[in-house]
Amino acid sequence: MTDILREAGPVFLGSRLKRLAERMQAEAAIAITEAGLPCQPGHMALIAALAKGPQSITQLVAAIGTSQPGVTRTVGQLAKLGLVDTATGRDQRQRLVSLTPAGEEAHAAALTDVWPRMGSAVRSLLEGIPGDFLGEVGLIEDALAAQPLLARVGPARKTPLRLREFSDDLAKAFHDINKEWIEAMFVLEPLDREVLENPREKIIAPGGTILFVEAEGVGVVGACALKPTGGNSYELTKMGVLESARGLGAGAFLLAATIARAQRLGADPLYLLTNKACEAAIHLYEKLGFCHDAGIMADYGTRYARCDVAMRYVP
Repeated sequence: MTDILREAGPVFLGSRLKRLAERMQAEAAIAITEAGLPCQPGHMALIAALAKGPQSITQLVAAIGTSQPGVTRTVGQLAKLGLVDTATGRDQRQRLVSLTPAGEEAHAAALTDVWPRMGSAVRSLLEGIPGDFLGEVGLIEDALAAQPLLARVGPARKTPLRLREFSDDLAKAFHDINKEWIEAMFVLEPLDREVLENPREKIIAPGGTILFVEAEGVGVVGACALKPTGGNSYELTKMGVLESARGLGAGAFLLAATIARAQRLGADPLYLLTNKACEAAIHLYEKLGFCHDAGIMADYGTRYARCDVAMRYVP
């Protein structure tokens, strides 16, 4: 089966690391149980920190690097297990957390049994991995501390976008959006006119789909069609965004949604035909998974006089 987290690349790095952590913590939980301890892997870092002496919640947050609510929750769990206690410090406004005698015993057991076993297991695991993995993790942590992820990219899209399904009252928008870009670069061919003037008959009725993207406060700004072409094959066609709406991210939004719809329809192949002059569109197609394909060109490319690029979607 496809591993979605691996396939998606960097966008799901956090989820992938979380999955890795959960797998490793599941085995750590076994080691903790075998040592006769009542706690969980998520408690271990806090126990290690408190072994250095009583600390406030603020100090524990700094030592462990997790959120204040998370640390407070973990302290509460350990208190219920009888492993930590809280008391008022010299500053009457501050509560100090410390290990109880049972907590000290748990720390000793972890220090002499659980952590050596897990440490040895992880070292064995890392021996087969080139480079300094732990060092690289540290570099990632330092880089995030210096600049959070979202500070490294541009601001979020300011104009909300949403999908619209085809309806007869949107037939004119389908025609006008595509007529604008085609006539700006080429000449409307007879096949163009046939489809644009009869979208329900030529696309919807045979089992195809037309999706629109609507920008809040602006209206429908883009359209894209999936046209059945025999068997399970679908042509992604008549995709365009109004010139006045460029820069809103509408094209990428619409293309991603259309690909997802094609996959739901079982499209195989999902292909498109275009022209080298459409450089920006071709770049977007490549970015979202389309590859140049000579077979698609041979099978379908003669439909349009302007076609000199044929691409197939490769999941």
